[in-house]
Amino acid sequence: MTEAVDVRPIGAVAVSARSLAPDLARGTMLLLIALANAPHYRYGPSVHGDGGRMHGYPVFDQVAMLLQITFIKGRAYPMFALLFGYGIVQLLRRHTSSGVEETTVRSIIRRRGWWMVLIGFLHALLLFSGDIIGAYGLLAVVLAEVLIRARDRTLLLVAALWTVPIVLFRTWEGRLSPLGEKASFTTDVVHAAGIRVLEWVQCSVIGSVCTLVPAVLLGVWAARRRLLDEPERHWQFLLRVAVLGVGLAAVGGLPCALVRASWWSPPSEAVTMLASVAQSLTGYAGGVGYAAIAGLVAIRVGVRGEVRGSVRARDRSGVVISALAACGQRSMTCYLLQSVVFVAVLASYGGGLGHRFGLAGIAALATVTWVLSVLLAEGMSRRGYRGPAEVLLRRLTYGPPLAAPRS
Repeated sequence: MTEAVDVRPIGAVAVSARSLAPDLARGTMLLLIALANAPHYRYGPSVHGDGGRMHGYPVFDQVAMLLQITFIKGRAYPMFALLFGYGIVQLLRRHTSSGVEETTVRSIIRRRGWWMVLIGFLHALLLFSGDIIGAYGLLAVVLAEVLIRARDRTLLLVAALWTVPIVLFRTWEGRLSPLGEKASFTTDVVHAAGIRVLEWVQCSVIGSVCTLVPAVLLGVWAARRRLLDEPERHWQFLLRVAVLGVGLAAVGGLPCALVRASWWSPPSEAVTMLASVAQSLTGYAGGVGYAAIAGLVAIRVGVRGEVRGSVRARDRSGVVISALAACGQRSMTCYLLQSVVFVAVLASYGGGLGHRFGLAGIAALATVTWVLSVLLAEGMSRRGYRGPAEVLLRRLTYGPPLAAPRS
């Protein structure tokens, strides 16, 4: 799949040595991921309404659409992309501090990325065309050199300039779509699988690679400054980013949300398109803002940066924070579990209840699914179990663990 990696696997990071903020952000944002993904399993003649708008729908569904477009759609995945870039720097720092050459780490990142592409393909083939694991993996493969060696100024410049292709892609993506049928509308399992793969390649792989690059680059920039590893040192900056990021996302997403909820009719198609592009672009600000909030919460619950003896202070974290962090530590497992539940309950080729739920009901199901995944992750944490998807990815990347020498 790529060049062999000749490096002794480094053991998984102990929970006590992990930074809480990234795990907390991942665990919490999986709720937004569930809320964003669950509606894709709806099917039936009235799913899309009038051009994707909610005219004539119950007010609860209209409110659900308003909140989803303003605070969720295009906001959660950029935050995960930022954390993905952040994690690559953490991986680089961890390996190089153990004496591993930078070129070898680059090979590890690419190897891990290729396996993520395969996992993403299987996820799309079997469950969900909106898979994002494969897109992140492809970004790691393509950008490994840049993420490791690029200067900070280059990262910020490329992230800023990348808004141009994002605007172009968001403006024309609907016109470029060759797919006339959605997987959620067919009960044929094999046919649905084929459609999901095509949707995944077009929307989730090509689309995500085109649109998530700035967030990944910003994640690398943030990790080099340890913004989430040592949030107490950067709390003023994080506070400004949280307020500005989430505020900008709300303001930028509201016009499009009002249109989709059928609470506002724009005067022209150009204004409608402008509102859609604004909603997409400000999603990056929202994703960054959400990550900053996680850093602030980590400070609030008593997590500090490096302390004597490399011990992390979590005595005030509490049960809820601990459970959310456990979910974040097993984010891939919990993410895949969401798809299993949604197919089993909603999909036309699964449980078949997707045509009976409105958006409010879908949001309730997504929330319950997320809560159950958090409880499951906390149970695994208490018993010392890693997430099976995380264990699999590590095994594929590094090979089986070396046997301990006999005494």
